[in-house]
Order: sequence, then C-alpha cells, then structure tokens
Amino acid sequence: MDIQHLKYFVAVAKEGNFTKAAQKLYVSQPTISKMVKSIEDELGVVLFDRTGKQAKLTDAGEIILVQARNIIQSFDNLSSELDDLIQLKKGNIHIGLPPMVGSRFFPKVIQAFHKKYPNITVQLVEDGAKKVERDVGNGTLDLGVVVLPVSEELFHTFSFVNENLMLLTHPDHRLSKKESISLSELAHESFILFGKDFALHDRIIRECVRSGFQPDIIYESSQWDFISEMVVANLGVALLPETICKQVNRKEVSIIPLTEPRIPWNLGIIWRKDRYLSFAAREWIRCTQLFMEGSEQK
Repeated sequence: MDIQHLKYFVAVAKEGNFTKAAQKLYVSQPTISKMVKSIEDELGVVLFDRTGKQAKLTDAGEIILVQARNIIQSFDNLSSELDDLIQLKKGNIHIGLPPMVGSRFFPKVIQAFHKKYPNITVQLVEDGAKKVERDVGNGTLDLGVVVLPVSEELFHTFSFVNENLMLLTHPDHRLSKKESISLSELAHESFILFGKDFALHDRIIRECVRSGFQPDIIYESSQWDFISEMVVANLGVALLPETICKQVNRKEVSIIPLTEPRIPWNLGIIWRKDRYLSFAAREWIRCTQLFMEGSEQK
C-alpha cells in the first residue's frame, strides 16, 4: 500500500461510487477497483459495501478513512515543505564564527542573504576557530569559518582571506619605530594572545618555539579590541591580522610588519565532505562566495 492507494480509496469514499471516483481521477474504473481491493487484501477487512449502485463505507472503512485523510494531509505538507526548501523559501543554518571574524566580514553578507531569503534563519555561534572546526566536524554546526589549513580528507573549504600577522606595540616601545621585525627579536617581550580556543594561539606559540624561544604570555582574551587596548596600556605586545590592524587607532599603537618568519592568517568556510548539506546552507556558501569575490574586485 502506498499514498496513491490511499488517495484512490478516499476518492471512492467521497464520491460514494467507483465510476465517479475514476472519472474524477482520470483513471479507469477497473484500476481504482483494483487499488481498493489491494488495500482490503493487505489489511484483511472490507472497506465498502458494494451492494447496489453506491459504494458505502463499512465500519472498518470509516476508521481507515480518518487515518487515510491524515496520512494524505501529512504527505502533502511534507511535499510542500520540501518544495519550500528546494526553492529556498525557508530553512535553518547553523554557522560558527570566530569573534574577530564575524564583525569584520559578515554583517553585509548576512544583510544581503536575509534580504534575498527572509524566511531562512541564520543562527550564528561565536567561538574560537578550533572549537568551530570541532563543531563542524561533529555535526553541531552546518558551516564554520576557521583558520586554514584543515583536514582535506574531512572538509570542503572555500578560502576568502589570505593575510599575514602584524606586530602591535605601544608607540613608546623600543621596537615601535622599526620598519619590519623578526619574531626572534620578541624573545624577551610579554605577549598578549587570543585564548586557547583560537587557532592563532597555538600557531603563534609554535612559531615562537621555532624561532628559539618560549613566549611569555601575560594575558589571553577572546576579543581583538581588548587585546589592542592592552597594547595601548603598554602591558605587552600582540600579533594581529592585517585586517584587524586596519581597525586599530594608529595614534595609540605602532603596527610593524612581521617578516621573519611571516605568519599567515588564511580564513575559509568549511563543511563536512561526508554529510548532507541543506539547500539553504549551499545557497549561503554560494552567496558568500559571490560577495567575497565582488569585494575583492572593488
């Protein structure tokens, strides 16, 4: 028994006649009779009293009719909702964003996406890139913005930012007037870093160790503006991406290119290769790609 069987049965019940039901459905009378008989055989009950010209529901038929209508209605609702999803009329996307990324790159993307698809709900979760990567990996998030690279076996990626880290110092700092700087020159400095959930935390420490020293970390924060304010207060030095440095007041801090080694800050959107990605999420990726590529060309 399938949904078509139930629709034929409901049509006969409504018309009270097999011939009239067949005419309404544009099928032959034997076809509809065969469909109803197959339901009766499967359930082991008689659905219609066929004596006379009318097809009158039996007690069993009355019970089945109520449930058949509910099933058909649920099926129609399901079809409508799937159509809405396919046509992007509604949906729900969970996206993970590191705090310093969301405010810089995505307000305009969200605005444009919401204008085009007002019934799609975008739920943003702010966390460090490492946690975002974990949550996309375990299915808690549909998409996430992380610091690349990530596992190519596990994730699809779309890269949209390729920058380097810059050194921030107080204007009175001994290194503030330098045109460029090597990481080894910071061996005796106090560092202000992002917290352990941020990919930059481990990356900076790893590069410091490669340069011959273990960094002295005096503060950790999840907010880039708080980190820059601590540099303004002359509490230590910080390494921040070029994009973030553009938002810092250059009268209050000195920003110096880090050239030896360069520490890349490459951002990308990731999603699992082996999991279904909703129509809404796929459209979010497409719109973000178009927006980012358009921004680069300006």
